[in-house]
Amino acid sequence: MACVLLFSRLLPFSHRLTRTSICLLSLFLSYLCYCALFPADTIMQHSGDPTPSCQRVLADGAKKRIQKSLSCVLPLDARPSSVEASRLKTDQRPPSTVHNVGNDTPSPPMGNLKFGNKKLPNAIIVGVKKGGTRAVLEFIRIHPDVRAAGTETHFFDRNYDRGLEWYRGLMPRTLESQITMEKTPSYFVTKETPHRISAMSRDTKLIVVVRDPVTRAISDYTQTLSKTPDLPTFQELAFRNQSLGIVDTSWNAIRIGLYVLHLENWLRYFPLAQIHFVSGERLITDPAGELARVQDFLGLKRIVTDKHFYFNRTKGFPCLKKPESSGSPRCLGKSKGRTHVQIDRDAIEQLRDFYRPYNVKFYEMVGHDFKWE
Repeated sequence: MACVLLFSRLLPFSHRLTRTSICLLSLFLSYLCYCALFPADTIMQHSGDPTPSCQRVLADGAKKRIQKSLSCVLPLDARPSSVEASRLKTDQRPPSTVHNVGNDTPSPPMGNLKFGNKKLPNAIIVGVKKGGTRAVLEFIRIHPDVRAAGTETHFFDRNYDRGLEWYRGLMPRTLESQITMEKTPSYFVTKETPHRISAMSRDTKLIVVVRDPVTRAISDYTQTLSKTPDLPTFQELAFRNQSLGIVDTSWNAIRIGLYVLHLENWLRYFPLAQIHFVSGERLITDPAGELARVQDFLGLKRIVTDKHFYFNRTKGFPCLKKPESSGSPRCLGKSKGRTHVQIDRDAIEQLRDFYRPYNVKFYEMVGHDFKWE
């Protein structure tokens, strides 16, 4: 109707135009009226097509379906989830670009999606300081079924009042099939820790990396001296009276090496079968063998093997071989492998005599002779 009224107003001067001009003008005015009254979006929204946003009106009035995304293929209530959409897109690629992934291989993250959940740890490396805990963590975390917190959380000894949800928030995201781990070496010698971990879960698996207590004490002192140059000598700290061979067990570097006393506290809350002991010495000479036992203890397939390691003669301990995604091998930090402070031989022998009965009892308790002589 609006087009007819508009055309009637133009009739007074239409007699001046040729017949062809009149026809063209009529068509043009009709098209303008049509577009004003019936926009393309309105037409598409009222059509029976379940995917209106995927159509456009061309100049000749014809309609053509265009597929902008997967949401154009299905109605709103039948659109795939973001994960399904990603898989559908992969299926639409040419066969040469699709990589076959085994069922036992975790799918890599796609886009900005986050997979898995933050869970409380299934296993914890609880000790001991300067025993090789960082090496065990770095070696085991290359296993595809292990995810570990990168830094020491100190939850059970320093931050327990923050609560388990705070602790959970420090953990990495893991899939149901993966193990969550963390390591804080001071847990083993903290009296309250066994009870607190047991309260979280009695099924938690515990790993303790032990080392000759005399060598461990010297390594501990060397690290502290690098940060505190004015520290008293090792002998002054280790003995109350060196001439009488009286050792100062109140010094933390000495106290940590009394493994059997700390273990007795842990066995009040956990069975021995739930605690795995790693030899710090064998971790250097046979890292693959030690990691094989760790994987068995955690119920994992033996994926970390000798092919992952090489011995770095400069540092004096094994490093991880270069992975395909990296440009260089992975070794522990500069703080690892320091040259130990030279200690008087008599002092070392006195400390060996002091630790010997504790070591023997520890061997008997765990059923393994670590040969620290």
